[in-house]
Amino acid sequence: MNTKPNKSALKENQGIPQPEMVSSKSISNIKQKRRLLTSSEKLVEGILEGNITALSRAITLVESKNSDHLKKANSVLKACLPYANKSIRIGITGVPGVGKSTFIEAFGTYLTTFNKKVAVLAVDPSSSITKGSILGDKTRMEDLVKNENAFIRPSASGNSLGGVARKTRETIILCEAAGFDTIIIETVGVGQSETAVHSMVDFFLLLKLAGAGDELQGIKRGIIEMADTIAINKADGDNLKRAKLAKVEFNRALHMYPEKVSNWQPKVVTCSALNNDGVSELWTIINNYISKTSENNYFEKKRNDQNKYWLLQTIEDQLKSEFFNSKKIKKELINQMKLIETNKTTPFAAADYLLGLK
Repeated sequence: MNTKPNKSALKENQGIPQPEMVSSKSISNIKQKRRLLTSSEKLVEGILEGNITALSRAITLVESKNSDHLKKANSVLKACLPYANKSIRIGITGVPGVGKSTFIEAFGTYLTTFNKKVAVLAVDPSSSITKGSILGDKTRMEDLVKNENAFIRPSASGNSLGGVARKTRETIILCEAAGFDTIIIETVGVGQSETAVHSMVDFFLLLKLAGAGDELQGIKRGIIEMADTIAINKADGDNLKRAKLAKVEFNRALHMYPEKVSNWQPKVVTCSALNNDGVSELWTIINNYISKTSENNYFEKKRNDQNKYWLLQTIEDQLKSEFFNSKKIKKELINQMKLIETNKTTPFAAADYLLGLK
């Protein structure tokens, strides 16, 4: 009887053991580097060197609602403050569809051609359902986002005033410390966002569309009063004639307002971001504005007034945050809501009761 084992051609020989894709030592080193990078001192060091990763991490800290992150963010901001305030801050607003993203990309790209470092803080609309940010600007500004002299940071508008990101003001300081000499802040273009952005920029640009029927509407809303320049965008093709007529109408409207404290006479121009028309003219206007307001000391006065305003705003935000984060308030707020639903109290009485708990 044959007792030899059967040999199969399908026998599998043991191969060479495959190395791990990433060694445990490498993972440990990566984690250690991340811990080092997220320390306040290392973050500041990276920001001052122009490290975009460090800047992004610091902005994330600033935007966080975590109390530990807040302390760390304040430490970073304090260290960066001596290196800030060396930029031109430009606010850009306009209704949805006016072409803000296209204009900012054309304008930002133009500035980088003569070695300007441009930071775009685009306040993204938050979803009312998921509270998440759409982050559309990074997809719309395809060329600018690849530019090594540009930095684009979309931030969810959340529930903050007028759709302006809660910590945009602090983000400006971080970007300036990182060496960005031109800061562009784009608003959602709805609600009171214009007012909030106006309180943190040097120059306020209002983008308009010709034939949109809002020439007089703009006067009623008072946005024109805040604008340092009005640009009629999409002034190309068949729309060029309407844009020129709109320019005349807005020029007439501007003469209805008293002279600005800055002694600056607001301008009205036409532009086509799609064709890069009028972009260089707008930059010349901005430089003229900075020169004039620097000479008459309005530029410095405005920044000082803005800092005082943001001191009061920060106190208000901090008090509000502490109030709603109190465990006692959270519990009693639910009870008061139920009492309101059953008509056993009024919103005003409930508010007085809750405020009395603190």
